[in-house]
Amino acid sequence: MTQKHRCAWCEGDELYEKYHDEEWGVPVYNDDKLFEFLILETFQAGLSWITVLRKRENFRRAFDNFDYKKIVNYSQEKIDSLLQDAGIIRNKLKVNATVTNAQAFIDIQKEFGSFTNYIWGFTDGKPIKNKFESLNEIPANTPLSDTISKDLKKRGFKFVGTTVVYAHMQATGMVNDHTTSCFRHNEV
Repeated sequence: MTQKHRCAWCEGDELYEKYHDEEWGVPVYNDDKLFEFLILETFQAGLSWITVLRKRENFRRAFDNFDYKKIVNYSQEKIDSLLQDAGIIRNKLKVNATVTNAQAFIDIQKEFGSFTNYIWGFTDGKPIKNKFESLNEIPANTPLSDTISKDLKKRGFKFVGTTVVYAHMQATGMVNDHTTSCFRHNEV
């Protein structure tokens, strides 16, 4: 049996490998899924992705299956209960940002018809296929993530710095940053 060669960042952890093999870098053209990744990336700011990934199902439960139409209406009581939920990352600024970002997300949908139309408009609807041979070649941000970050902030989003935005682009397949030796590079 031949072992698959993966990107080095995920090797050795079953959850990480599954995420890498099935989700990371696959183009996402669905608003609900894009919002989920945006929220997860927001909570990841300053932390490792595996920390967020291990709590993903807790986040899903706590944040009503990432339903931005519900999140936008969260009361202070609901926010306070989230800050007591040990299953998620209990950062007050990030929890509040989730509510703020839900409203900004809905505003973008109204303006562009969907968040998908908005975010993918930055790449003309197509993934950018990079050809990095090793992890140390992969940037933490790019001029494009700088541009998107500035635009999201202008539209009221919080915790969407250029590094968070680039991670979102990688996760949702706007860029293919699988290393060239990874079996997923050509698949996505």
